[in-house]
Amino acid sequence: MLKRGLNVTGFIRPSQVRCFRSDILGTDIFRVHHKDELTAIRAEREYCNGGMQETVKVAVTGGAGAIGYSLLFRIASGEMFGKKQRVQIRCVELPFAMDSLRGVAMELQDCAFPLLDGVFCTDDAERGFEDIDYALLVGSKPRGPGMERADLLKQNGAIFTGIGGALNKWARKSCKVVVVGNPANTNCLIAANNAPDIPIENFTAMTRLDHDRGLGQLAKKAGVNIKQVKDFCIWGNHSPTMYPDISRCTIGGQSAMQALSTANPDEDMQQWYTGEFMPCVQQRGAAIINARGASSAASAGNACLMHARDWELGTGGAVTSMAIPSNGEYDVTPGLFFSYPVTTQEGGAYKIVQNLNIDDFSRQKIKLTENELLAERDAVAEYLPH
Repeated sequence: MLKRGLNVTGFIRPSQVRCFRSDILGTDIFRVHHKDELTAIRAEREYCNGGMQETVKVAVTGGAGAIGYSLLFRIASGEMFGKKQRVQIRCVELPFAMDSLRGVAMELQDCAFPLLDGVFCTDDAERGFEDIDYALLVGSKPRGPGMERADLLKQNGAIFTGIGGALNKWARKSCKVVVVGNPANTNCLIAANNAPDIPIENFTAMTRLDHDRGLGQLAKKAGVNIKQVKDFCIWGNHSPTMYPDISRCTIGGQSAMQALSTANPDEDMQQWYTGEFMPCVQQRGAAIINARGASSAASAGNACLMHARDWELGTGGAVTSMAIPSNGEYDVTPGLFFSYPVTTQEGGAYKIVQNLNIDDFSRQKIKLTENELLAERDAVAEYLPH
């Protein structure tokens, strides 16, 4: 019989219910403990306050790369969807990286994650995307020496045309897509345009890394814990034209500029903001490459995880940054994937923060990054059938 914990009033609290784990029903462990059929039924109903939910299938492209490697183990451990949600990971790689990917799969198996319902490795996107709930599109073609940005856009255009088509054909129509591989905003635009059966609002591109970089710099400069920094956001493209906006940001309950000036009385904080902070956030990736000789893989993997987690579980009213399809909000051209300040609710709904007063400085910066995205859109027009 199941053991139950009672509170002082005698009522059962679901969090105190102790029962046999539903994930080992029918196994030798279950039989050794001589559990009866009724116990099995109760276990299925009550484990984790109502039973473990259906396994979520997550596809990750570029799983053998540095970002994918830093991401996969955290997904498997339950950091993406919580400790009550099983996941199956479906890794998609290029043929030459399959041996490396199999090694990653071995490591995942060796970790014995209780929430991991298997790892599937393939170099065929159609097989990798079959019946998936989430797609984390980490892989993309990097910019090589001497390569023009227009060439990079077109080469990735061909890649993400195929990815969009495979998602449209094989993924669930409720599938949520996070594009990490650069140029992320335009790669997302291409993928979404080639997956017409998946709602366009289910496609997002990641600017969470830029957002988190900004939070880190502001907290450091103000000398506060990062939790005290609120309402910071990134507008526009994931590129050096992005606009890190502190016009409505607060630090410890004060306006960001006031808090920064109090913490640094001998400095001109407006000059620091435009001359140091903004370039730092915009070019942080290049600075990390110069410092360590490699790209920011761990922080990018963390940002991807936090982007997807907040999208699924909600931000609790806190503002974050996501590149989402514009419907003309704040006079941005409709159809572009543009980073906005957003809040999210549990279950996957996001909402752009409305009725913000955009000053002239901000409007100028937003227009600059919008123009870059328009130029990118025009450069890949041949890959945009819808």
